[in-house]
Amino acid sequence: MYFWPFDITTVHITYACLGSFVVFFTLFSLVIREKLYLGEAIWATVFGIAIGPYGTNIVDPRSWGGDDPMQVNDITMEVTRVVLALGLFAIGVELPKSYILRHWRSLTILLLVGMTWGWLICGVALIYVLVPGLQFYPSLVVSACLTPTDPILAAAVCGGKYAEKHVPLHLRRILAAESAANDGLAFPFLYISLYLVLESPGEAVRDWFLITWLYEVCVGIFLGCVFGGLFRFLMKICEKRDFIDRSSSVAQYVALAVMTMGFALLLGVDELLAAFFAGTAFSWDGAFNEATEDTSFSSVIEMLFDSACFIFIGAWMPFASFYDPNLTLSVWRLVVITILLLLVRRIPPILISYKIIPDIKNFKEALFSGHFGPMGVGAVFISSLAVSKLPTASGTISADDQQTFLAASIQPIVAFVVLWSILIHGLSIPFWTLSKRVNTLTSTWPRSPSLQPEWLNQIRVRPLPPLPLPEISSLAVLALHIDRYPHISNGEHPFSLTLSARGRPRSTSSRSGQRSSQKPSPAGT
Repeated sequence: MYFWPFDITTVHITYACLGSFVVFFTLFSLVIREKLYLGEAIWATVFGIAIGPYGTNIVDPRSWGGDDPMQVNDITMEVTRVVLALGLFAIGVELPKSYILRHWRSLTILLLVGMTWGWLICGVALIYVLVPGLQFYPSLVVSACLTPTDPILAAAVCGGKYAEKHVPLHLRRILAAESAANDGLAFPFLYISLYLVLESPGEAVRDWFLITWLYEVCVGIFLGCVFGGLFRFLMKICEKRDFIDRSSSVAQYVALAVMTMGFALLLGVDELLAAFFAGTAFSWDGAFNEATEDTSFSSVIEMLFDSACFIFIGAWMPFASFYDPNLTLSVWRLVVITILLLLVRRIPPILISYKIIPDIKNFKEALFSGHFGPMGVGAVFISSLAVSKLPTASGTISADDQQTFLAASIQPIVAFVVLWSILIHGLSIPFWTLSKRVNTLTSTWPRSPSLQPEWLNQIRVRPLPPLPLPEISSLAVLALHIDRYPHISNGEHPFSLTLSARGRPRSTSSRSGQRSSQKPSPAGT
């Protein structure tokens, strides 16, 4: 009988790698998060690159779909969709009660001004100019994928020890709400661009208004509000009658998000907006937050899903496509796009409009809000969704066919920007903290005012004992004083010399001299 106990498959290797990362990360999670200010996203991405096809080649997500690239795209889309739905639902639940209603003005201005500016500027000034093979409308499709802020990476800024100490609470909340809402509102920007590529301008505007806005967006928001409000009401009834225990109520955190996403997909509406508004309506009165305040189940689930997703993204990165002359892509073009994108995508519109945004109080908060707009899971999901709507080329890719050219070039551009956004935004807080410490050490470093060498300041010198003074009488000292200062007898000199109990001369002020004259010390008798 032939004995071979090893059953090595791609799925089993993936399980082992994912579990190993979570185990070793959680062992040092306190140091990594609270001391180094690094979340799991950047570590998981680097780990995914290390085990991916361009590292040790242990896990290759692009081989999971066989030879069909569309199956790989579908896997990528579903993985990122589930993680986004859970993240958006979590942000909606954790917001204070009635937050969207009380802060609608700040949220509306941030979404409209920031997303519209980023979509147009990135599409026209960056993608269209720096990628010669893409025409104007296809450039807007790529820009729509890079418009939304990633809620998973933004959670690292809005939460954690550093944010609690240095970021005001009102700013953390508005950034979290904006990062969740603009992922769902990326659908209108994506579909108007796709409709302009696939249809005539008249048909594109008609379908965009009727299908995207009236049905997908509005019905998605309505569905999320209905599900969240309905199950909040049902949970209150079950809790009053003791039909549900504490652990089951916490499980609603994940179950309701997945259920809302599933029904939204069945109806063909915006599942991300549905998940976010379901979480908002579910905790509208704050009762669910109070009931689950002491539980950590939701944070554990989020960490597991987020780690798995970023490991997947790291292994999925198409490094070979970053330089492709057929797609008019090169590394220097992508580097310039990334740098300019980080500088002009969010910072200028927020700096211009922050005075009319109630939740952004000053220039520093506006600059912080403009910088921390990372691109990550949301950008990968929107790009996968765009590819699923476009035809793919079966042979040689040509710029004459803009639809297939766009389908082939959209993910390399998005992947490069996402990779550097994860690194830059993930390392921003550690570098900022390190620079402050270096400046503090530089400003407090001791300097010698004398001409002696600097190293002499670091030597400890033991002080010598005082030399003993000869025992002299107080009359002799007083006579010496009178001879040296003739006007001391008139009380004009502010100082006098007395003797201590040990017989040593001591200088005292005029007040102490007056007190000693009223009550003579034993040494002078």
